Amino acid sequence: MRTTRALPALSALSLGYFTLGTASLAVVGLGGPIGHDLHTAPGSVGVLVSVFAITFAVVAPLAPAVLGRLDRRTVLLLGLALMAAGGVLSALAPSYAVLLVARVLAGLGGAVFGPASSAVGSLIVPEEHRSRALATVFAGMTVAAVLGVPLSAYLGDAVGWRWTLAGVAGATLLALALVAALVPPVPAGEVPTAAAYRRLLATPGAAATVLTTLLYMAAQFTVYGVAGAYVAARFGASSGAVTLVLFAFGAVGVLGNASGARMSARLGGAVTVTLTQIGLGAAFLGLLVAPRSLPAAIALFAFWAFFSQLYQAPQQARLIALGPGQRGLLLALNASMLYIGISLGSLLAGAFLPVLGARPLPALGLLPLVLAGLAHRASVRRTRTTPTTPAPFAAGATREGVTR
Repeated sequence: MRTTRALPALSALSLGYFTLGTASLAVVGLGGPIGHDLHTAPGSVGVLVSVFAITFAVVAPLAPAVLGRLDRRTVLLLGLALMAAGGVLSALAPSYAVLLVARVLAGLGGAVFGPASSAVGSLIVPEEHRSRALATVFAGMTVAAVLGVPLSAYLGDAVGWRWTLAGVAGATLLALALVAALVPPVPAGEVPTAAAYRRLLATPGAAATVLTTLLYMAAQFTVYGVAGAYVAARFGASSGAVTLVLFAFGAVGVLGNASGARMSARLGGAVTVTLTQIGLGAAFLGLLVAPRSLPAAIALFAFWAFFSQLYQAPQQARLIALGPGQRGLLLALNASMLYIGISLGSLLAGAFLPVLGARPLPALGLLPLVLAGLAHRASVRRTRTTPTTPAPFAAGATREGVTR
């Protein structure tokens, strides 16, 4: 399928990713209304983010083995249906315990849909346009950061948290309908076995590449996990100014995501990922020494956002190149590491912000970032000695090639 003809399908997948990103993080802005309505402490409401993330991280690598015989479009629809069910149950939850169950259900659906959507997006376009297709699909997550979370917070105050979560569920059902109508059937790949998991992790560069994702996301979320409180304390920003800074982060992040495929095609995926790490390090160093002013906060968060959102598309394309016949499993592992990194970084942020204060917090993020740089360097070094099509996946790669 030509890239222009695939655009409607890619856009449907991107909408699904938007609902996934919004569902996973919307409760951040709804903590006050949820806590007041369900008589729950703010810290307990924060657990709702971790429950989703942990469910996603555990289930994502297992989903290809359990659902691997299904047509990939069927897998997408199943994931979206579970997400929508979790959203509806969240909106109707009579208690905190039921809301936790709903978050597990939504996280389960996200773990099924997210990696499968990236795999399908990479399969319905020619290989030379793979990075651009992945950037289009993952743009939904980026837009969720700029619109989904702030809009959820606004609607939570305007119409209540239940109607807000019902709206997210409705958007998920719309994505389900569009995926069913616009995404072509995509045959299943090889069903991964326990031996395939072992071979996959033994593939030169695979373990180091997914470890890079974990550490890179952990580095970001040591600050972004408490972004509102950090900006308010570090730069003396009002609530409106905090919203402005986060909006700038999301808006420039969309531009960075859109530039990722083009930059990767020009410089190569490995160099692009290196640039994202250098950019994040520069942003964190800037946050350490910047004056206490709103323009400095906006400029540094925008700089950070551009480089951070360059990361996903080239990194996913690098993983697919390692094992084309097992792209679903590789992308699932990468997505799992992404959410583990988010959980780890947010945990560090929440634990150390009260102890260290806001100003030195980016220095804490530099540690996992340095480790991410070392892991990336190891992945590049190991993949240089790897054949284009690794032996364990040669047969699967052939089948994947036929599906395109």
